[in-house]
Amino acid sequence: MSEVSESAVCGIDGCTPATSDHFGLASDAKATLVIEVISDAICPWCWIAKRRLERAIAALAPDVAGSVTWRPFELNPEMPKTGVDRRAYRSAKFGSWQRSQALDAQVAAAGRSDGLVFNHDKMERTPNTVDAHRLIWLAGQQGQQNVVVEGLFAAYFNEGGDIGDPAVLAEIGASAGLDRARILAMLASDEGQAEVRSELQRALNLRVSGVPTVLLDGVPLFSGAIRADLMEAELQKAAGYVRR
Repeated sequence: MSEVSESAVCGIDGCTPATSDHFGLASDAKATLVIEVISDAICPWCWIAKRRLERAIAALAPDVAGSVTWRPFELNPEMPKTGVDRRAYRSAKFGSWQRSQALDAQVAAAGRSDGLVFNHDKMERTPNTVDAHRLIWLAGQQGQQNVVVEGLFAAYFNEGGDIGDPAVLAEIGASAGLDRARILAMLASDEGQAEVRSELQRALNLRVSGVPTVLLDGVPLFSGAIRADLMEAELQKAAGYVRR
């Protein structure tokens, strides 16, 4: 299995192997970690990283707790509002459909080790993800971000849903306990646009060029879907905590 199939970080130009580069630790480490994850809803390694981060945080309990907030990133900032045909888009981006399929196979193999099932054959479109990020923003106001983020990943990668479609987004949100009518009204308006754009700019200001990127107290800590034990070690150091 190639290195990129073990862990990766995804940027505008594609996914590359995660490195061991770290960005420094918070100077005032504490037992409750304020964690943010910058990600995109169509980043496959972000779904894998989510599962690994959950395991890492669980391994630190009860000595260290972690709150997680999800922040937006656009892998395809020039994507049309309605999205594009995935096969045509990926073939152009990676040089051929065969190359795209090989990359998909690497992701699927890595996901299986974390209990995730990628059904790339069901995925027909590559969507614009701004509305998905708006849904995540709305979910954050109701304490349901994690459930919505999981729903978006599952809908896209496992079920092949078009997560740029308001009806699909409303179903994901409703399944997480959000009001369907409220979601559809938001998506039909400009609500959340400014907030999402502000967070996208913040990621640029932090020089985030690929996702997933994990922040601690607002400072980038590591990037990529690194192994759960490595995430745990980074969080331990950040908390000033040594497991005994």
